[in-house]
Amino acid sequence: MSKKRSEIEILADILQITRKGAKKSHIVYKANLNFKIVKYYIELLEKSDLISGPEDSSRLFNITEKGIKYLDHFEAFKEYVKL
Repeated sequence: MSKKRSEIEILADILQITRKGAKKSHIVYKANLNFKIVKYYIELLEKSDLISGPEDSSRLFNITEKGIKYLDHFEAFKEYVKL
């Protein structure tokens, strides 16, 4: 039986994908989401200053320092509760 990911897990997945920079289409495919859902999460992550949007012609989204801290806390939490 497959388990649905929580919003917190999806956010962590997207942050992990953006560590080396990622286009929106790469986020869609690597996070196994559709474009409509990814748009929602990208907006949420940008408003929270966890990722930065494309600033040049590369169209890459990148994780911020705050996003890296989020991932660190998420990983620590997973260890704590054995997810």
